[in-house]
Amino acid sequence: MSLEIDWFAFVQVFLAALLASVLVVGFYSLGLRLLVRAGRVPVVAPAEFTDAITVITAKDSQRAAKAAAKAAKKNPLTPGQRQVAAVGAYLSFGMCGLAVLGGLLLIVFNH
Repeated sequence: MSLEIDWFAFVQVFLAALLASVLVVGFYSLGLRLLVRAGRVPVVAPAEFTDAITVITAKDSQRAAKAAAKAAKKNPLTPGQRQVAAVGAYLSFGMCGLAVLGGLLLIVFNH
């Protein structure tokens, strides 16, 4: 019994995974950047876990929300530019979702 490896298929899978990861991370980071420029800084509420290494207190969460509001007030963009940045952010998040959906469709239908 001999075992043969299709190295071309291996390279294809490697390049597809590399490209997909670059696209997803790139679109997601671009979306976050545009969302911040639009003045809509995402503030995540602290989570309480029993075995957490670091737990964010309510005071730290309020401090982060206050800093986000202060940064939003300092935004030099006009309201129209903020709206364009917000639309660009949501389009970027949509492209990130489409990249993930495309990968899932390739797995399901090209297997």
